[in-house]
Amino acid sequence: MSLSNIDLAVVIAYAIGIFALAQWVSREKAGHVKDTSDYFLASKSLPWWAIGASLIAANISAEQIVGMSGSGYAIGLAIASYEWMAALTLLIVGKFFLPIFLKNEIYTMPQFLEQRYGPSIRTLMALFWLALYVFVNLTSIIWLGSIAVNKVAGVDQGYALIGLGLFALLYQLWGGLKAVALTDIVQVTLLVFGGLVVSYLTLDQIGGGAGVLAGFAKLTARVPDHFDMILTRDNPFYKDLPGISVLIGGMWIANLSYWGFNQYIIQRALAAKNLAEAQKGVMFAAYLKLLMPVIIVLPGIAAVVLAPDLVKPDEAYPTMMRLLPTGLLGLVFSALVAAIIASTASKINSIATIFTLDLYAKARKIPTRSEDGPRDSEGAKVSEGHLVLVGRVTAAVAIVIAIIAARPLIGQSDQAFQFIQEFSGFFTPGITVIFLLGLFWKRANEAGAIAAAVASVLLSYVMKVALPEVPFMDRMGIVFLVSLALAVGISLLVNARANANRITMEGVKFKTTTGFNIGAVGVALILIALYATWW
Repeated sequence: MSLSNIDLAVVIAYAIGIFALAQWVSREKAGHVKDTSDYFLASKSLPWWAIGASLIAANISAEQIVGMSGSGYAIGLAIASYEWMAALTLLIVGKFFLPIFLKNEIYTMPQFLEQRYGPSIRTLMALFWLALYVFVNLTSIIWLGSIAVNKVAGVDQGYALIGLGLFALLYQLWGGLKAVALTDIVQVTLLVFGGLVVSYLTLDQIGGGAGVLAGFAKLTARVPDHFDMILTRDNPFYKDLPGISVLIGGMWIANLSYWGFNQYIIQRALAAKNLAEAQKGVMFAAYLKLLMPVIIVLPGIAAVVLAPDLVKPDEAYPTMMRLLPTGLLGLVFSALVAAIIASTASKINSIATIFTLDLYAKARKIPTRSEDGPRDSEGAKVSEGHLVLVGRVTAAVAIVIAIIAARPLIGQSDQAFQFIQEFSGFFTPGITVIFLLGLFWKRANEAGAIAAAVASVLLSYVMKVALPEVPFMDRMGIVFLVSLALAVGISLLVNARANANRITMEGVKFKTTTGFNIGAVGVALILIALYATWW
């Protein structure tokens, strides 16, 4: 399959338009040189709509659209729990985590760890996140994106891989986070519209032209097993989504780590004008998350009826896009590319942020927030522009590595989304322990935090080898509890270094506005209705 000239023209117009918009919104006033706050935190000026849209654009990429749709094809609606439970997690992040982060002027998650525990844990976790972002997340985004481009547009997958990576790099290379975040409202609008069109056309075809509701009714009747939200033990995919654990077990560990302590995601909220804007932004994102399964999972389930003989589940979404007429295909394809580019650019910027501020600046002993400007280890003044340049070089190196590593690392997986979740599950229990104790338990110290991080990886590996029948989500829950007990025990036995904790709770308020509270109740009621309907 290939794009018509009309579709191709639409895609080219999108690419030129979004690139130009990114450069325009991130321009600086005459005479102003872009500094680290401008490049990595969008000058701490993001409004709520940009935060909410950017959270979703960063999250919803090929690994979500192609990968989760593929899981919808294989597993069914149960995979939507990742989206729906994330909506509730975002509210927790907004109410309890952001007040502490913003009050303490945190700009990276490793920085928080240093201010709370000490320098060793900062370096350890910065290296971990860089490895995870480059070799798992970034590679999966561009690999699954290249599958979509290949299936829909007929472009050679190798060329698609390189093209997506380089466009995303150039898209954010000059403007940094501001270029990404302030254009994400366009990306998300296009993504939502395109996804709804695909869902509408697939259901309409299943319904034989009788409409979406008739198509949905026929779909639920044809594949009722794909509409079980809580899987039973006899389900062949129980190990991927182990029953009630998606509501009260290990999924909470994954969601809290991803939405609350993940630089790639939380960086948008850290760049907010103020706490109120950040909280409105996460509320906006929460409601968008409730809509995502209609856009992502439903086409995958529809493909079970319309394309039952796919070689790999991850081919489901690109295959459903073939139903689109000329012109509209170009627009929806642009929406898919928009999601891929936005998420890739966001990941690249976060990689550059962590390397530059948490490793490079620390190694050269460059203070990034001094009144008289940064200075190197010999005391000579260092230009903020130098650190921005380091960030840009890091971004370029990261995408080149990801392009080279994508095929051998991700190419052999049938369900890339599930692969990513399970691999990340080796680390997320320890990360969640470290941050929760760091935020809410004063006695926690660096020795306990490092023990939790190490125990999380080792115990996860041992359980995977020795007890392969245990679902990875249950494994995360067990490892979390063991790591938590170990961190608490060591923190009680080992005295913390003097003045190690520099995180202040003075002036931190967890009280939220009436609007936030009403919105939170709305999210909870919708979730109750969804699970009551599809239990």
